Amino acid sequence: MHIDIASLDRRRFLRGSAVALALPWFETFARAAGSAARRARPKRFACVYFPDGVPMPLAEDPAYQDWAWFPHGKGKEFTFTKCLEPLEPLRQDLTVLSGLSHPSARGIHGHSNADQFLTGAATGPIGPYKNSISLDQEFAAHVGDETRYASLVMSTDGGTGTPRGAQTLSFDRNGRAIPAAHRPKKIFDSLFVTSDGDAARRLALDESALDDLLADARSLRGKLSGNDQQALDEYLESVRETELKIEKAKRWVSIPLPKVDADHLELEVTPDDSRAYLQAMYGLIHLAFQTDSTRVATYQIGRENGIGISDHLGRAVGFELAHQLSHETKKPDGWKRFGTYCRFLSEELGRFVAKLKATPEAGGDGNMLDNTLVLFGSASSAFHLSRNYPLILLGGGNMGFAHGQYLDYAGANAYAGGWDGGTEPWQREFSTDEIPLANLFVTMLQRLGVQTESFADSTGALGDV
Repeated sequence: MHIDIASLDRRRFLRGSAVALALPWFETFARAAGSAARRARPKRFACVYFPDGVPMPLAEDPAYQDWAWFPHGKGKEFTFTKCLEPLEPLRQDLTVLSGLSHPSARGIHGHSNADQFLTGAATGPIGPYKNSISLDQEFAAHVGDETRYASLVMSTDGGTGTPRGAQTLSFDRNGRAIPAAHRPKKIFDSLFVTSDGDAARRLALDESALDDLLADARSLRGKLSGNDQQALDEYLESVRETELKIEKAKRWVSIPLPKVDADHLELEVTPDDSRAYLQAMYGLIHLAFQTDSTRVATYQIGRENGIGISDHLGRAVGFELAHQLSHETKKPDGWKRFGTYCRFLSEELGRFVAKLKATPEAGGDGNMLDNTLVLFGSASSAFHLSRNYPLILLGGGNMGFAHGQYLDYAGANAYAGGWDGGTEPWQREFSTDEIPLANLFVTMLQRLGVQTESFADSTGALGDV
């Protein structure tokens, strides 16, 4: 059954199931005096991460004009190169940024830095490892209770990966990696397909099991050493999080899942069919947002260091290994080959964002992009360099973002050039500091409706966006 979500009104749904009154998305619909009342605008956030940095040929290199990733010019007067040219139709809906990075990661090899892209934590290059909450989960803590799912966490490789080899962008408040889903059909089913009729019974069993576990834990605590008590407390905090999830699931278990038309998505696709796979993953985010199943999503296109199935995404444009392209820029057409892959990523990002823009906001004015903020970026720029992150902020027009600009904070201090086999860029000394990326995160959180003055190692907000 296909339902036009944009035209769905409260009374039409009530005839199908009165219990749907508990759905926040449907509660915002109303009819008064025969005219549609506008619903409160939702605010959504999606982050998409790509690995391996971007092409940054020197200005005197013949490839510079066409294949340097960052635009030429600055402010409102800038020109996309072929890397970002597919985003030209969205020019007034985006801001490109340079010269931002996480201070704690600037001296770390680019293969080890994806873990902290949304956290800003000092995860370090070796030794003890501890992360912190990611930006998406900070936002989810404020809006997650308003939707069936607090957030949607996806990656091409799936799971969590390893410390400093993350296969997820999302980390909870204790810095624990949140496993990412990677099979489009399974993700779709979890969002929109009811597996069986025993959900309420299983939730009741889960709740009973948690009660027994907590009772046993309380009696055990007094017999433990100080260190063991701390370990138990951390464990019980995890149990508490599970308890909260069960309570939330109980509220939603009797509410019908939204009906959607997914005929346009190839849900059985794998990363071997790279372009179709990216389109499926982006399409799932679009559907999840359109149905208000969640307002928070992350998608890690690939993990760093050329490990995993995601490294084969270069097949979309005729290359076997994507990571290898960043190593071969000194070869004939090396910058062009690397840039061609980046162009493919831009094409699919543009397709996703354009679809958000073409989708009317349900029950209100404007389109979904007006109320959706998308961050696209990487934690490396030039070869393995954890500085000057390539970043694009898109959408959020109703949140006050001043788009249609290139904010070039790096300027003449930006490192450029390929690797000649000697000292790698990340090992070099730099005399200039960059703006903490967390400053942008503070601004993003504030525009998303979170009252905060800080995040990670921020030193303030970034007002230019």
